[in-house]
Amino acid sequence: MTRKIRMGMVGGGEGAFIGAVHRMAANLDGQIELVCGAFSSDPERSKRSGAALYLAPERCYEDYQQMMAAEALLPATERMDFVAIVTPNHMHFPIARAAIEQGFHVMSDKPATLDLNEVLELRALLEGSGLLFGLTHTYTGYPMVKEARAQVLAGELGSIRKVLVEYPQGWLSEPQDSTENKQAAWRLDPSKAGVSSCMGDIGVHAFNLAEYISNLQVTELCADLHSFVDRRLLDDDGSVLLRFGEQARGALTASQVCLGEENDLRIRIYGDKASLDWRQQEPNTLLIKYQDKPAQVLRAGSDYLSPVALANCRTPGGHPEGYLEAFANLYRNFASQIKAQLADETACAVALDLPGINEGVRGMAFIEQVVVASNSQEKWHQLPSY
Repeated sequence: MTRKIRMGMVGGGEGAFIGAVHRMAANLDGQIELVCGAFSSDPERSKRSGAALYLAPERCYEDYQQMMAAEALLPATERMDFVAIVTPNHMHFPIARAAIEQGFHVMSDKPATLDLNEVLELRALLEGSGLLFGLTHTYTGYPMVKEARAQVLAGELGSIRKVLVEYPQGWLSEPQDSTENKQAAWRLDPSKAGVSSCMGDIGVHAFNLAEYISNLQVTELCADLHSFVDRRLLDDDGSVLLRFGEQARGALTASQVCLGEENDLRIRIYGDKASLDWRQQEPNTLLIKYQDKPAQVLRAGSDYLSPVALANCRTPGGHPEGYLEAFANLYRNFASQIKAQLADETACAVALDLPGINEGVRGMAFIEQVVVASNSQEKWHQLPSY
C-alpha cells in the first residue's frame, strides 16, 4: 500500500464525546485519514464540525444518505474506504445498511444495532458482500486482555470453572436524563438506546469480554435489572448469572449508579490449574494465581508475553498504555484487514483478532435476553446462538 486508508464518519460532531475518541484512535498509527463526514443530524452543525476538522467543504455532508451517494460517485482513488458509525444506537443499522449498499466497509460503535432483528438483517447483508465489519468492543484491544485470552487458549488455567466480570460506574446516580446531558439523555431513551440502558451500554462490554477471554459461550442466563432513579424508563443497574454450557458458571454485574466509581471493569477467570485477574483501571497488569505457588504478575511490554499481546503493545514496559491505545489497536487491525483485501491477500492473525458481526449478534442476543429474563418469573433462560 502506498496510501492511507480513507475513513468517513457519521456522528461525532459538536458536543459528542465518542466521536473524538474514534478520530484519535484511528489517527494514532498514521494508517488512516479522515476524508469526509456527516457529523450531525443538523446540517449546519455537521458542516461546522467538518470545517473544525479541516475537511474540504464539499465533503462535509448534510446527512449520511447524501454522504454515501456522493462518496460512491467519486473515483476509487478519492472515495472513502470505510465509514465509522459513532451515533446513538438507533442509527447504527440504517447507516451501516446504506454503507453496505454502496460498497463501503463499516466500523461501528457497539452495540451493533438497536435490536436483534436488525443485527440479523445486517449479518445477512454482509454475507457474500465481501465487505468488512468491525465493532468497537474497545477492551479487547488491551494487550493484557489479549494475553489473558492467550493464557486460556494455551491451557495455562486448565478447565475453566468460574467467570466473574463486573463493570461499575457512578455517573448516572443522579437524574441527569432530565438535564442537558446529551450522553445521558439518549442512553436512557428507549427509542434511541433500545430495550436497555445499563446492559446495552456497559453490560454488553462485560459480556463480550467474558466470552472473548474465556473462549466459551454463554448458553443460559438468569437476570435481575433495576432502575434506582425515579421515572427512568430503562435499567441503570443489573446482575446476571451465567452458564457456559456444562463446563463453567459465571456472574456479571453492571451498574451506572455505583456512586464514586468511574470505569472499574474487572474480570476474574478461575480454572482447575490457575486463575487470572485483570482490571481496566490497572490495564498493564495481569495476575495469574495458583493454589500451590506464588502468583505471577505479568506486565505489558515484557518479552515473555504471547505474540498477539506483544503485537498490541505500543511502548516499552513501565510506560502507561490505556484506553486510546486499545481503541487504536482495533482501528489498526481493521485498516490491516482492508489493506490485505485491497492487495488480494489474507490478513494476518493479529489483524483478524477484532470483534465483528458475530460478536454483534451475540451482544444483541445477550441484551434482549437479559431484559426478557429480568421480566420473567422463570429462573433460567436460553441464550440462542443464532
